[in-house]
Amino acid sequence: MKFAVDTGGTFTDLVVQGDNSDIRLYKSATTPDDPAAGVLATFELAARDIGIDRAELLDRGDMFIYGTTRSTNAIVTGTTAKTAFLTTDGHPDILVIREGGKTEPFNFTMPYPKPYVPRSLTFEVPERLAYDGAVVEPLDEMVVIAHIRTIERMGVEAVAVCFLWSMVNPIHELRVAQLLKEHLPGVPYTLSHVLNPSLREYRRASSACIDASLKPLLGAHLRDLESRLREAGFHGRVLMITSQGGVMEAMDMARTPIHSVNSGPAMAPVAGRFYAEADAASDTVVVTDTGGTTFDVSLVRKGRIPWTRETWIGQPYLGDMTGFPSVDVKSIGAGGGSIAWVDEGGLLHVGPQSAGAVPGPVCYGQGGIEPTVTDAAVVVGYIDPGYFLGGAMALDKEAVVNTIRTRVAERLDLMVEEAAAAVLNVMSENMVHAIEDITVNQGIDPRNAVLVGGGGAAGLNAAAIARRLGCRLAVIPDVAAALSAAGALMSDLRAEFSTTQFTTSDGFDFDSINGVLQILEGKCREFIEGPGADSKDQAIEFTAEARYPHQIWEIEIPVRDSRFSTEADVAELVETFHATHDDMFAISDPGSPIEIVSWRANVRCGLRDRAAAWSVVESDSAASPPLSRRCYFSDIGTVDAPVLRLESMARNVVVEGPALIESSFTTLVIEPGATAVRRATGSLIITPAS
Repeated sequence: MKFAVDTGGTFTDLVVQGDNSDIRLYKSATTPDDPAAGVLATFELAARDIGIDRAELLDRGDMFIYGTTRSTNAIVTGTTAKTAFLTTDGHPDILVIREGGKTEPFNFTMPYPKPYVPRSLTFEVPERLAYDGAVVEPLDEMVVIAHIRTIERMGVEAVAVCFLWSMVNPIHELRVAQLLKEHLPGVPYTLSHVLNPSLREYRRASSACIDASLKPLLGAHLRDLESRLREAGFHGRVLMITSQGGVMEAMDMARTPIHSVNSGPAMAPVAGRFYAEADAASDTVVVTDTGGTTFDVSLVRKGRIPWTRETWIGQPYLGDMTGFPSVDVKSIGAGGGSIAWVDEGGLLHVGPQSAGAVPGPVCYGQGGIEPTVTDAAVVVGYIDPGYFLGGAMALDKEAVVNTIRTRVAERLDLMVEEAAAAVLNVMSENMVHAIEDITVNQGIDPRNAVLVGGGGAAGLNAAAIARRLGCRLAVIPDVAAALSAAGALMSDLRAEFSTTQFTTSDGFDFDSINGVLQILEGKCREFIEGPGADSKDQAIEFTAEARYPHQIWEIEIPVRDSRFSTEADVAELVETFHATHDDMFAISDPGSPIEIVSWRANVRCGLRDRAAAWSVVESDSAASPPLSRRCYFSDIGTVDAPVLRLESMARNVVVEGPALIESSFTTLVIEPGATAVRRATGSLIITPAS
């Protein structure tokens, strides 16, 4: 038995996979002050549903996969550990200047954004290496020791170290590590060349600082969670979701916590790709995950999940870059808990503020006073107040109607139902714009893609979004309400190893490059024999970061073999670069040589039987919905819409909209003119209205 938990801003999702690959879904409210309590609460729900006690359920498990927004939230709210930054003398502004970008390039009154580590905690160290790793100025150890003593007096909780050209020769960073162990024992530190041996110093510095600042927080959280799981009866393997779309050992995550930043949304495209292939035979997919707080959108392009090395926490240039590869996910403040409000000019907005789990939407009756998207869905009749979460939670519709009337409808001079429908329409438009950013703006026509909707609020407007984008189909998997958690069960154990080694295609250094590739392959083999020892299948993929001469930025290209033997192998790499560059930018220079800057090896160890079928088991305690319900649609007004139970729907029978399809965790709105059919896989396939 395997467990996957995704702790979101509003709900904590649990997916339980039985020994026969049967799937059960559970949700409970997230407990921000004590996330472990929310996790254990979902296991209490699962145990009660299955008919055993919690300790027995946990004892049956052999794997627990965990995803959390704790790291991201800590960075956004500024609650990370007090961190010091050691850098090369003369370069204290790496975190301030960053990569030189500005959101308003001609606004000269705009101040520099605040650095991730303040200047008061930035310490310059006399040392210098040349681009080839030669020592230009030796490390001044006495200055380092003096800085360490100052750091100790200031009560610093973590230290990040990033020296120029350390990825070529780490001798000075390694010596500083020895001095930190000797003079500041017990305080965690991060060396940039170990974590992220990138050519670009801002990305190395930023990733090192973020990683160091998270070590005390996430380390304590994971130790507490694992300890409480063990005490509650779990004896299996504890893994964590990474931002690269894989999983890793929880204690390895505690040592490199930057992998947990934005890790939760990385699982949705893993699940989305699986269901798009199974239900629509499509390799181009727009994957959405609508939770209570955020709307996450990602792509699957030609069967591959795109990665990015330019992940910003906050706005580009104003926020902080992780400098680390992660699944390319765009998130906006739009979800079931997003607050609807009218500005002074009479314009309706939805989000980015969210009611979250505490106090939550008004309909929860837990003290919320601001109208939310969930509240609007109750008013128009899409959500049944007596059947929320399968009848486990009753909603207060009267309070919602009063709130929508006073805070939205009267200010817009609309009827209550019209105002609630307007809230849902604005939310849908916000989501469409987010999708266009990663499709149309990257040369991808969404009309050629399939939309896969996930998250507890996905069904409210999946058909509307697909219609607005022109997608031919929308797929709502039967695990949609916990899409990210389900993706965790489909993911693999992954690791990435990289190094910087410059060469050119017209002067290719076979010996040094093959030596680098051999070292990277050796690290991958060690990983397979270590954490991946019990995996069902393994694969190693090599990539290179290359560019045309005089270009500033590199692009990542696949490397077919683990060694280069002949000039033909180099020519193949060059042709791959030209094709990739043309695919990304619609331009290439086939006659030009290329420069290769760095090399990477990605190792994947499969943890599941890929041939096993998935089937969601319906809870016996779930109530049945009514046969019809009064609903309001903007185009046709109020109608009696038929209500169907998702789990009891006959396969391959077409349902015409307007209609509502309900499960224990979500409501699927089939608009007038749209049709829906449930496939043998359990997924609902929606053909949007024209």
